[in-house]
Amino acid sequence: MPVTLEGQLVVAISSRALFDFEEENTVFERGDDRQYMDLQLQRLDTPAPPGVAFSLVKKLLAFNDAQTQRVEVVILSRNDPVSGMRVFRSAQHYGLSIQRGSFTRGQAPWRYLKPLRANLFLSTHLADVRAALGAGVPAAQVYPQSVHASDAHPHEVRIAFDGDAVLFSDEAERVYQAEGLSAFQAHEVSKASQPLSDGPFKPLLAALHRLQNDGTPQMRIRTALVTARSAPAHERAIRTLMNWNIQVDEAMFLGGLPKGEFLREFEPDFFFDDQTGHIESASRHVPSGHVASGIANG
Repeated sequence: MPVTLEGQLVVAISSRALFDFEEENTVFERGDDRQYMDLQLQRLDTPAPPGVAFSLVKKLLAFNDAQTQRVEVVILSRNDPVSGMRVFRSAQHYGLSIQRGSFTRGQAPWRYLKPLRANLFLSTHLADVRAALGAGVPAAQVYPQSVHASDAHPHEVRIAFDGDAVLFSDEAERVYQAEGLSAFQAHEVSKASQPLSDGPFKPLLAALHRLQNDGTPQMRIRTALVTARSAPAHERAIRTLMNWNIQVDEAMFLGGLPKGEFLREFEPDFFFDDQTGHIESASRHVPSGHVASGIANG
């Protein structure tokens, strides 16, 4: 019987998003490929410190048990195969069951997302993230300097999403950018009963919903919608989720308030937003990733 990842939540992640390779990356950025490889080889038996997305990956893998493989994490990296040895050894050191990976030595790895049928791609490389989103795969640029996740919720994967241009299309955001807040509010009130079109991360939210329903009592998922919307524009967002038959555990309608401190209190393992200003604010409090989609990134 052929091996398949069918039915699993597949997360593809770059080595620098999973582990803290910032010191090594300074060597790589100098353009000295050979020196970088030599450094990684020298440190082969030294586990890399956890990176920004480490907590998210560790908790998602905890949905697997001896009977059922529900989550597959695959390394998809611009690193070279020599450095890949250190990545796998580091994963083994931390008890992360990661067995698959592609190491492309500087070439774009995103093209392997389709054969993997990936539900999510996390990378520090913006061009790869844009290409993945263009190919229809939920993807975000991890901010390596983000604060790491709290360890206060060991049995709960906490994920926070922005709304427009992330879970939802950028339809309403386009009205706001072109005509201002009053026009945006009027537009959303007039269309309150009409669901918003799918955004790039709707498939991930749906996959997490399935994982929660089919999962294990030892681990659960808690989601939050964290949006600059406020009443009366809140209703269309809620009704859209109802139309999808997907529930989020928390919804924060902040009316333009900075999101960072609210996210600090929610303590997510990861936060996704399409606007760099929001990510820069959030990354001072929680692990964060930029979704390079929608009019704000045009």
